[in-house]
Parts: sequence; C-alpha cells; structure tokens
Amino acid sequence: MSQKQVVIAGAGLAGLSCALRLQERGVACRVFEKSDCVGGRVRTHVVDGYRLDRGFQVLLTAYPKTQQTVDFGTLDLKPFYSGALVRSNGKFHTLGDPLRRPGDALATVFSSIGSLSDKARMLHVRSRVMAGTLDELLARPEVTSMRRLQEFGFSKNMIQQFFRPFLGGIFLEPDLVTSSRKFEFVMRMFSEGEAVLPKQGMQAIPAQMADRLKPGVLQTGMGVRSLESDGVTLENGQHVSAGIVVQATPGKVSGRSAAVTCLYYSADASPVRGPWLVLNGDPQGPINNLCVPTELHRNYAPPGKSLVSVTVLGVVADELQLERDVRTQLVEWYGQAASQWGHLRTYAIPEALALQEPPLLKTVNKPLKISDRLFICGDYLSIASIEGAISTGIRCADEICG
Repeated sequence: MSQKQVVIAGAGLAGLSCALRLQERGVACRVFEKSDCVGGRVRTHVVDGYRLDRGFQVLLTAYPKTQQTVDFGTLDLKPFYSGALVRSNGKFHTLGDPLRRPGDALATVFSSIGSLSDKARMLHVRSRVMAGTLDELLARPEVTSMRRLQEFGFSKNMIQQFFRPFLGGIFLEPDLVTSSRKFEFVMRMFSEGEAVLPKQGMQAIPAQMADRLKPGVLQTGMGVRSLESDGVTLENGQHVSAGIVVQATPGKVSGRSAAVTCLYYSADASPVRGPWLVLNGDPQGPINNLCVPTELHRNYAPPGKSLVSVTVLGVVADELQLERDVRTQLVEWYGQAASQWGHLRTYAIPEALALQEPPLLKTVNKPLKISDRLFICGDYLSIASIEGAISTGIRCADEICG
C-alpha cells in the first residue's frame, strides 16, 4: 500500500470503525464528514429537553464486532423487556420470553396471540439459530423470511399478529421478503443478548467512537467533493493528498432501500408500564410499533413528562394527515388522554435501511476494494444494521493494510 495517508469520506459507524482500525494498525488517516456531527443515520436531537433518536433504533448487545469496538460500559445501557405487548382485537396481549421473564410465562401461554404450538416453535427457532457458528448460519439454504416462518410451521395468526410487526419493524418492510439469513441472524442476536438504549441517545455510540480518534483526524462540516489522481478535493476546494480513499457513505451503490417514519409525542404519563415494545397485531392503522424510551431512561424527557416513540413503515407525502391518522389510532389504544399528547417531531426517512432480499450472500460478500485507490464500506455491504456498518469498516481497514 502507498505510504500516503488514507482519506475516509463519511463519519458514520462504518467510517469511524474503519478509522479506529487503521489507527490501531498504525496507518495515518483523516475522516471528512459533510454534516456538522458524526453518526450518519445514527443521530439524536435534543428538542425542548426531549431526546429524539432519528428513527426508532436499538443496540443489540450480542453484536460481535460491535462488542469489540464500542465500550458498552460508558454508555449506561438499559434493556427493553424480552418479548412484546401485542395490540390485537381491542386488547393488549403479553408475549414474554419465559426463559428470561418467567413471571410472564402464564400470560404468554394463555395469550390469544398464536397457539401453544406456536409458542413451542419459538423455542425451536431459538435452538436452531443458536446452533453452529455465524458463518455456518449465513451459509444455510436461503428463502424469504416469510417463507422460513411458514417452513417452521407457525400459524397464519402468529405470523400476522407478531412476526409481521416485530420483524417488519427491524427490516422496515411488512411483507417479510427480507432474506431468511438476516432473519436468523437477527433472532440469534436477540437470543444471545439484549436490545438496549444508551442513556444519552443512540448518537452516543458514534460520539464515543469519534472521541477515541487522535486529534486532527476528524473534520465535520466538510465533505469530499471528488477523487483526484493524487488525493481528494474537498467541498471548499482544498486538496488533500491521499494514497487511498474510503467511501463510507451509501451513495448509489446501496441498491434498494426501505423507508420509515418515526413520530414522537410528549405525554404527561406513560401509556406503557415498563420498557416494552408494543406491536400492532391488527391489519388496520398506520402504527407498526411503539415504545416509551422514558421507561428505560428518564432523561429522554424533561421531569414529569414521558416520551412516546411511534414507528410507521414507509413515508407519505402528507405528514399532517399521517399524524392525524396516528393520533386516531393512539386514542383507540390509550383513550382520550392520547388526544392531549404533544406532537414533538416527525422524522420521514426515505432511505433508512438497505432492503436485503435473497440472495443475501451476494451482498454480504461484496468486495470492498473497488480499485487500488478506492475502497467502500457500509452496512449495506453486510447484514444491514449497526453490526453491519461496524464490521465492514473493520474489514475495509484490514483489506487496506493487507
């Protein structure tokens, strides 16, 4: 490799993990980020004392490369309950993990969501996804996630009432056409670890990574405009010498994307007792899932207030009408008190996540080296997730170092 430094375009999780790995291996690099802060799609905005993640996101503590890269201990992580509350036929039903929350076992067994056979199959799925190595899991025969659920023998009701909103909220697509390899990977991560939120919001993850870079490595508010024969030209016209450039932004190579809209509300009292994920098990209404981040961390809202996060799959042109439709459904679920909740903000994210239909391995195994001088990294080149972003950044740095 050339002794000239590496320039990384983009300070999302992929770019930051690439920079940290290069730094660890003694390779000089600089990171240029077009926006005014790090994180890419992993952002947290503080609005009137409310901590709003840009789209509902969680960290799965079982992610292997993330464990090696992020210091979980400094993030003050709090977990969601294992399981979910499912809204169906006018009631909320508890589906807990009997291995982790034995106290929910009876409520889960007698819940009308799925049959006893469905609940027994959940244990079978856990056993299956935990077997073997991750590489072996990703090499298994591949179909869509919907097809795999049907092969496992889950009833139509279980799929429609639980898996559709649960996996739909992860994949950001309701038809579950996402690769079964991604489905089994995600289920393994949920089985091995917990879904958590950092106390300071999801952006605390990339912020922590950026803090570990040496002074002068990272520059925000300045993107890379073009690649030259001996370096790059920044948006302000400045030339920076570089032997290798890493494109750590999705660009046009990410393929098809899934969209999502997240709405945040301020409530005087939490509509949910405990850190539950709430799923819409009915086919009606715009809401896919809901949670109350202040049930994990009180500092997500000012004193005496609760923060409600609502996820809607896709984006619509008329956000005002969407908010009215969401509000109508919230009132159906939680009564007239929901009509008084303050609408804080709506985030419409058209390219929130790479849509990863079969065959997934063509994406996961995509070469990161485009030419002798150009490399790429990003979650769309792996299992699209926090883990995918971090793991490709590390792999990119290792390929550069040879």
